[in-house]
Amino acid sequence: MEILRAAGREFRTRGFAHTGMREIAAAADLSPANLYNYFRGKDEILFFCQDSALDRLIASLERTRRAKAGAAEKLRAVIAFHLHCVLDEVEGSAAHLLTNSIPSHLQKRLLIKRDRYEEGFRHLIAAGIRAGAFVSTDPALATRAILGALNSTVLWFNPQGPLSPDAIAENFANYLVRGLCSSRASAREVHRGRSLDRSATSLNKRVANTGDPQW
Repeated sequence: MEILRAAGREFRTRGFAHTGMREIAAAADLSPANLYNYFRGKDEILFFCQDSALDRLIASLERTRRAKAGAAEKLRAVIAFHLHCVLDEVEGSAAHLLTNSIPSHLQKRLLIKRDRYEEGFRHLIAAGIRAGAFVSTDPALATRAILGALNSTVLWFNPQGPLSPDAIAENFANYLVRGLCSSRASAREVHRGRSLDRSATSLNKRVANTGDPQW
């Protein structure tokens, strides 16, 4: 995992195209020869960065869907964890790099997991619509709009900037959940933010303590 974190830092700082195995080895405090004992190349490291991030996203989403909470609270929790994964966990920042260098058989494995995560996200929104918590809309379009907004943050987020990942997660959750709320009362509740922020934080802690499911 330390190698993935080191690689994620280098990918974020240098960009994938300008990062070599020597840079990753130096960041991980390894010799290049030792690094090649673990990975055959940077494309394989990128795959494991993406694979690890997707596993965490899927596990968190599934636990949140099973939790006893309202639709808005669940969606806020999922949004917060997603942003934490791609902004605050270094190897997660490589989870959405666009590259064709990953071998096709590994790309297929990633696509299966991405589709699984998107499907679970879509079911979460659809359940909120059925419960009357969210407006009637196309769950697939809503899911893609939200995930597109969340994933784009890695392109402009500056760890040394004025906004922390937590602050970005709170604001994005306010905007995105409010857009789905089915009533003015629900919208006002999301706009206030504090009670739902505490609930979402508590929910993330609760689901984190239930243990990861086996995939």
